[in-house]
Amino acid sequence: MKHYLESIENVYAAVSSGPRGLTSKEAGQRLRAEGKNKLTEPPKDSVLKRFFKQMADPMIIILLVSAVISGVTAAYQSESFADVFIILFVVCVNAVLGVVQESKAEKAIDALKEMTGEVCKVQRDGTMQNVKSEELVRGDILLLEAGDAIPADARIIESISLKMEEAALTGESVPTEKTTEPLRLGTARDITLGDRKNMVYTGSTVAYGRGKAVVVATGMQTEIGKIAQAISLAKEERTPLQIRLAQLSKMLTILVLGICALIFGVDLIRKSGDLNARSVINMFMIAVSLAVAAIPEGLVAVVTIVLSIGVTKMSRRHAIIRRLTAVETLGCTQVICSDKTGTLTQNKMTVVEHYGPDEELLAKAMALASDAELRRDNVAVGEPTECALLNYANTLSLPKYELIKEYPLVGEAPFDSLRKRMSTVHAHGAGFIQFSKGAPDEILKLCTKCLTKEGVVSMTEGQKAEISAETTGMANKALRVLACAYREYAAAPADFRSENLERELVFIGLTGMIDPVRPEVLDAIQKCRLAGIRPVMITGDHKNTAVAIAKELDILQDDAGVITGVELDEMSEEALRENIAQYSVYARVQPDHKVRIVNAWKATGAVTAMTGDGVNDAASIKSADIGVGMGITGTDVTKNVADMVLADDNFATIIAAVEEGRKIYDNIKKCIQFLLASNLSEVMSIFIATLFGFTILEPVHILWINLITDSSPALALGMEKEENDLMLRAPRSPQAGIFSGGVGVDVVYQGILVTILTLAAYFIGHYMENGVWEVVNSPDGMTMAFITMSMAEIFHSFNMRSQRHSVLKMRYHNLYLYGAMLASLVLTIGVIYIPTFSVLFGFEEISLGEYAVALGLALLVFPIVEFVKALQRKFTKKTR
Repeated sequence: MKHYLESIENVYAAVSSGPRGLTSKEAGQRLRAEGKNKLTEPPKDSVLKRFFKQMADPMIIILLVSAVISGVTAAYQSESFADVFIILFVVCVNAVLGVVQESKAEKAIDALKEMTGEVCKVQRDGTMQNVKSEELVRGDILLLEAGDAIPADARIIESISLKMEEAALTGESVPTEKTTEPLRLGTARDITLGDRKNMVYTGSTVAYGRGKAVVVATGMQTEIGKIAQAISLAKEERTPLQIRLAQLSKMLTILVLGICALIFGVDLIRKSGDLNARSVINMFMIAVSLAVAAIPEGLVAVVTIVLSIGVTKMSRRHAIIRRLTAVETLGCTQVICSDKTGTLTQNKMTVVEHYGPDEELLAKAMALASDAELRRDNVAVGEPTECALLNYANTLSLPKYELIKEYPLVGEAPFDSLRKRMSTVHAHGAGFIQFSKGAPDEILKLCTKCLTKEGVVSMTEGQKAEISAETTGMANKALRVLACAYREYAAAPADFRSENLERELVFIGLTGMIDPVRPEVLDAIQKCRLAGIRPVMITGDHKNTAVAIAKELDILQDDAGVITGVELDEMSEEALRENIAQYSVYARVQPDHKVRIVNAWKATGAVTAMTGDGVNDAASIKSADIGVGMGITGTDVTKNVADMVLADDNFATIIAAVEEGRKIYDNIKKCIQFLLASNLSEVMSIFIATLFGFTILEPVHILWINLITDSSPALALGMEKEENDLMLRAPRSPQAGIFSGGVGVDVVYQGILVTILTLAAYFIGHYMENGVWEVVNSPDGMTMAFITMSMAEIFHSFNMRSQRHSVLKMRYHNLYLYGAMLASLVLTIGVIYIPTFSVLFGFEEISLGEYAVALGLALLVFPIVEFVKALQRKFTKKTR
């Protein structure tokens, strides 16, 4: 049943209750039959199961295989197991981090449970009783007062100036006035959640007044229960980085197996005439060692560390990341669907315009004709609209706690939703004064006089027309307009009823208030557009308010880009997908609308972010590619399902996070390109040497290079600052692979370049040792090849500071790279010239001349790559 469309009598009949509520016996029977008023908990995986699920990642499997292979190699050749321990350490740390980041859905459900009040007031056995919220059942009569949290969905049966704060559920910033009358559908198929004026819902609170309501839904049948169900059903999406790394892992797996088979097969054919068990094992171990060289062991560790560093930097910019791999998703975000209240606006109703000849009197009247109070720390407490009026008076140095001393309250006619006004009477000097405030049309019709600059005069039709025009002008700007008037008495009124007080008033003026935009958001929106990102505003507020805010922020250019929740209901999923790009503003929406909007954008292939603070946003936040929750005003539900939480609830922080996300992904690509080019050079060098029958590097040399001269520069590249044009680029396509944008070509040619330099060092070393050019095993050649390969990779890391721009023109230096270069230089010198290490590694002590030649060959990689980048830039300009 749609209880909001039915009379109170029909609702009573539907829930088998009445004005006196249920008896304790009836409530007990229903509790046993229908279950407790709480949300169903989803099944939880054990920590061990979550840990092993992390191990199922293809890259992790490759690393585990490489650890086993490295262990076998080390055992067979009586070498150190350091590589094995390092790889296993990386794997375990990665898995633990994954487990820590999991279980957002179950946390969301727990937070939803905590939103229900522990105890509520109900009418049972004809009397008021306090019962646990979880023991509430259908048919119970709730007794509502200001400040009460609503523990179940209920139909209002009595309303005395009742107003509900429903922002967490509907997204509307202004409390909703409630009524007992049944609603009418009109031409719409249904009435949106925010317009159901005779209903209260779990998760909302009573902002003003009092009333009664009969419970019509509990537990998972409530609107919050439906959201909880949607959260549990929403599909957890993999981020683009996860997808690309999985693809890279698959490719490396095939490559590793192919290299193993090829090298082993080539060796078998080449040495077929001199085979024995030992030679076969040696050939197998060479092939296996080469395969290990093909795997960039440090890749997962470097990516994890770079992401972790990025998370730390984001937290300093007020963006708290709850899942490491979600960082880079921001970098390819193409659409940001943002909640209005609290994110684009300040979530604080503020008087921004006034009309009237005496602003001081206007502010006094508005503050005194109010139930809100101003604390001594200048914090207003009460209904948001009235708090705005108190803050307005306070900005004029008229704090209410001082005003009330000058104007002591002696009586009042409280606010009534039918009258749409309230009046207070105060002692002042030798007489008394009454202040009345409310809807402009209601106040104006009670005024017989008007305050002007010349004094109080009789109200004319011209003045009424002028006041009405001012009211309309403010309303057209989506301002909430209130009017105020006064009446003076020689003696205190004997009767404080509204019909006695509210007549023959003197009109004072108007105030217009709105939840103002955050001043920094407009600049953020402009950056958003420059970065090729589409901002979309989604709100539970009325259309006029949404349009005014959107135009002020340059989100909306004309009214054609606005659609309401009712219009969305009339639109099919297919039609929404086809027309989604037309709309920049969604007004008066419900939770299911937000999910539809996010899914429609995603269906177009756009990487979509969704922001929000209320329970109503939770399902759509989880459905989005990147969910963004609010840290200040956000509910625990939203925070727990979000991938990122804004500590300052600020849209501008999202753009800062996008910039950081782009930088992180940029740096990760640099790391990947550097590591793969380095490993390719190692594989090609050993493969060519094997084909020609000489040993250019031993397996221990490759492991040393991988662990010492690969990982530290890669990590240093992850610390790079953002490039100047980072936020002027269009968002990268989610379909773009890791090797897109020429990365694959760069990896190949740079790997070949380092291979050529390494082979050149080997043959030059042999020539400098023996004075002849020949293809034989050479201790000096091996030592020089080791130096060249190690240092070429270090020098190459400087090229990788930018894929296309010249590093010579960069205005800043990467001190981490200089540190990595210095450390590698010292370590390579150490393993060659310290006798213990040189014997362990099988190196020959070479002359300074040989060392200088090897170092010079390594250094050539830098100018050659810079020259190629210059050609690439020139070619790119010509093709544009």
